[in-house]
Amino acid sequence: MSTNINVADMAKKQEELTNEAVRNYAFLKEMYEDSYFPNKLVDKGKAILVGLCFKIEQKQPKTLDELYKLTHAATDKFNDLQSDFYEADSEIETGARECIAVDFAFVAGAYGFEADIEELIATRDW
Repeated sequence: MSTNINVADMAKKQEELTNEAVRNYAFLKEMYEDSYFPNKLVDKGKAILVGLCFKIEQKQPKTLDELYKLTHAATDKFNDLQSDFYEADSEIETGARECIAVDFAFVAGAYGFEADIEELIATRDW
C-alpha cells in the first residue's frame, strides 16, 4: 500500500507555518543523512510532520488529549508509510524510530506542550 502524500506541497508549506521554530526545523535530519532510508520516503515522513504542524496551528489544541489525537493521526500515517519502506528494502527501524519520536516531541514542545514522547506516538506499529 503506497501512501499518497503530496511532498512538494508540504515542503513549500513548511515555510508558511506561523511557528518560527518548526518553520526552520530540519525534520528527520538523521534519516536524510543515512543512505539506508530513501530520500523520497523520508520526504513523505517530513510531509507528515509538517502536516501535523499545520493541523496544530489550525485546530489549536488546548489540552494534551487534544494534541494526542492529532499526533496519533500523524503516527497512523507513519504506520501506513512503513510498507513503502519495506518495498524499498528499508524499514522504520531503531534509528528511524528514535528520529521520528524526537521530532514529534520537538513539535509538541514548539507549540508549548510538555507531552510524553511515548504517548505522542502511542499508535505506532514500528
